[in-house]
Amino acid sequence: MAYQILVINPGSTSTKLGLFVDHDQKIEKTLRHDIEVMGKYKTIHEQKDFRKALVLDFLKEQNIRLEDIDVFVGRGGVIRPVESGTFLVNEKMVADLVSAKYGNHASNLGAILAYELAKTVGKDAYIVDPVVVDELSALARVSGLKGIERISIFHALNQKAVARKYAKDRGKRYEDLNLIVVHLGGGISVGWHKQGKVVDVNNALGGEGPFSPERSGTLPAFSLAELCFSGKYTQDEIKRLLVSKGGLVSYLGTSSGIEIQKRIDSGDEEARFYFQAMAYQIVKQIGAVYFAAGGFIDDVIITGGLAYNTTLMGMIKTMLDKVLTPVIYPGEDEMAALANGALRALKAEETVKQY
Repeated sequence: MAYQILVINPGSTSTKLGLFVDHDQKIEKTLRHDIEVMGKYKTIHEQKDFRKALVLDFLKEQNIRLEDIDVFVGRGGVIRPVESGTFLVNEKMVADLVSAKYGNHASNLGAILAYELAKTVGKDAYIVDPVVVDELSALARVSGLKGIERISIFHALNQKAVARKYAKDRGKRYEDLNLIVVHLGGGISVGWHKQGKVVDVNNALGGEGPFSPERSGTLPAFSLAELCFSGKYTQDEIKRLLVSKGGLVSYLGTSSGIEIQKRIDSGDEEARFYFQAMAYQIVKQIGAVYFAAGGFIDDVIITGGLAYNTTLMGMIKTMLDKVLTPVIYPGEDEMAALANGALRALKAEETVKQY
């Protein structure tokens, strides 16, 4: 039996939609949302009806009936820490996402929209490997200050999907491998995948690890404390400096790898310098994970949108050259990863988890 799967992946200014028949994507569309329009909504959840109407319009345009869809899959949002896998969306999960109990992000709407649409036709809704997948070892949780624990927030969906693809390409089981997976996007995460579990990874949202196009990464603690108590910024403004206005944006005024590459190509040495600094911090994080793993690593995989950038890849490869040769899987296919997770559940290849 072939399954029809609707995938809903909300971003801050877009909603990506995909219709899959088993593994094959038949339709893909990205709905772009004007920043001024989205700015009218005070909270993420207030956008729900606006986005739901767009999804229904999309289905109508494609002559797709809700009744003909077998399962609905949403991008996993910021819920309580969970293990990796495919989760059935239930009332408890929806309540936590609506209240933003654990965090506010556009991806919170993925499960909510999938659940509401599925409920109208008596079908199930799933999420797959949300950003809060937590498989950290006890040692990795220790921060250095009692009362504060390191937490796991990273690009779990793409990291897990790419690690599985790497294993399949080599005729091996993901659960038998030890890998370092590096996701390079607006945020950067470097994870140690030990026999199917990500036992250590930097918090790619909360300001830890390498700086990225939009995020500051780990900062000198005293300097950050002084900034927080300078009176110049509110708590929310400090968080925006760390997450959306840090990294390359703060140095170069842009987070676009394409724009920065154009500057480098035109001879802009400042752009090259900060790109090099970012590559340096990425390699430093890879090295930290490599030696924490005792050097028992089968491979280093680099993925994400910035993995397409040959300049950045060249910088990283040059620094790793004498120790490691990374395998590059550029881009991120979140839509297929979501559909495949749901398909594994539908075909009983993995057990659906309850929230």
